[in-house]
Amino acid sequence: MAALIPRHTARKLALLSSQRSTLLHTTPSSLMSSSHFPATQNGPRTTLPSRSPTAGLSKTGEYLVLKVDALANWAQSASIWPVTLGLACCAVEMMHASAARYDMDRMGTFFRPSPRQADLMVVAGTLTNKMAPALRKVYDQMADPRYVISMGSCANGGGYYHYSYAIVRGCDRIVPVDFYVPGCPPTAEALVYTLLQLKKKINRKRDFLYWWTK
Repeated sequence: MAALIPRHTARKLALLSSQRSTLLHTTPSSLMSSSHFPATQNGPRTTLPSRSPTAGLSKTGEYLVLKVDALANWAQSASIWPVTLGLACCAVEMMHASAARYDMDRMGTFFRPSPRQADLMVVAGTLTNKMAPALRKVYDQMADPRYVISMGSCANGGGYYHYSYAIVRGCDRIVPVDFYVPGCPPTAEALVYTLLQLKKKINRKRDFLYWWTK
C-alpha cells in the first residue's frame, strides 16, 4: 500500500502528522506564541495592527475624547443653518417647512442670507446649465463642514425636463449631495424628516477622536 503513494505525498503526510501531534500536546495559551506557526515565504508571521481608533487611549481618555465629540456634534446638529436658495417650485415646499405649521426654527434651523453663515444647501428646484456655476460658487463660499440636500425630482435627476438641452440631470454633478428628497413636488414633511436624518448623521461623526489618535 505504501508503494502506491508517491514519495512527495508521503513526505507531506508525515509533516502534517508531526504538526498535528505537536498541536495536540500544547496548551491553548502556548498556541498563541509565534513558535508554533511555520514561517511563510515572506517571513515570519506578523500580527495585524488594531483598527480601533481608541486603541491607544485609556478608558478615561477615551471617555473625555468621545464627550468632546458629542458636545461638538450636539452644537452643530442643533444649529443647522441653510442658505436661502430656491430654484423653482420646490422652494414653495421648503418655505412651507419653515412656516408656522412645521416651524423648522424650533429645531435650530434658520435660513441665512449669506453662504458664509450657512452650513446646509437645499437645492430646491430645477437646476439649469446657466445656474450651475452660480450654485457651485455659493457652495464654495459656505462654511465647512457643509451639507447638501437635493429636494425634488428635478434636482435629483432632471425630473420632467430630463431630456432638455438646458437642464442639469442631477445637481450631484455640480455639488456633492448627502440626502435626496424624492417627489414632484416633495412634501414639507419629507424635508423635515431629511433634516432629522441629517442630525443623526452629524451625531455619528468622530472628527476629534480621529484627529487625536492619528
